[in-house]
Amino acid sequence: MTVCDLVLPCKDEGPALAALLPRVPDQLAVVVVDNGSLDDTAEVARRLGATVVREDRPGYGAAVHAGVLAATHDLVAVMDGDGSFDPAELLALIDDVASGRADLAVGRRRPVTRGVWPWHARAGNALIVAWLRRRIAMTPHDIAPMRVCRRQALLDLDVQDRRFGYPVELISKATDAGWRVTERDVSYHPRAEGTRSKVSGTVLGTVRTARDFWRVLA
Repeated sequence: MTVCDLVLPCKDEGPALAALLPRVPDQLAVVVVDNGSLDDTAEVARRLGATVVREDRPGYGAAVHAGVLAATHDLVAVMDGDGSFDPAELLALIDDVASGRADLAVGRRRPVTRGVWPWHARAGNALIVAWLRRRIAMTPHDIAPMRVCRRQALLDLDVQDRRFGYPVELISKATDAGWRVTERDVSYHPRAEGTRSKVSGTVLGTVRTARDFWRVLA
């Protein structure tokens, strides 16, 4: 029985989706948000049974928000569509929220091999997390790369950022709202062959993401 929507914000992730979507547990209904792809992302998603939403406004937050609006279940999960995460590991996060143990369940990346998480991306993430834990007493140790919560509660939180600052604003607002947060380790794998990270693939990408983070925090 399907109990949760899985939102996958995607840009040029066709090769990743071909391997990822068949591995999604039956309990999740997939919503792929095509955020300006130039490859066959939308075609692959439709062929493999996902609902496809097009979001022309560029930005991670814009894609996630479009997917949440399109979701139809009480619970909604979000993760990257690049093949770096195992969708089966969402089930434990879903259980945390469905059982009432948490309002927000998040994953903490654990690289499965060296080089999966470049030094510049890891350092930037650690800096943001340390600042958040000091400023708002945030409990997670990562910027929620995989997360589950209730759809309406998320919409009511009114996260405004439409770029890479979205997860930082989400965690900050959830903490301010008194949400109970659980965190579980999740495996962090190499991206699917034929895809490239928009965030951690280059130092410049990491710098741009950090700029979005600081803009939200300011």
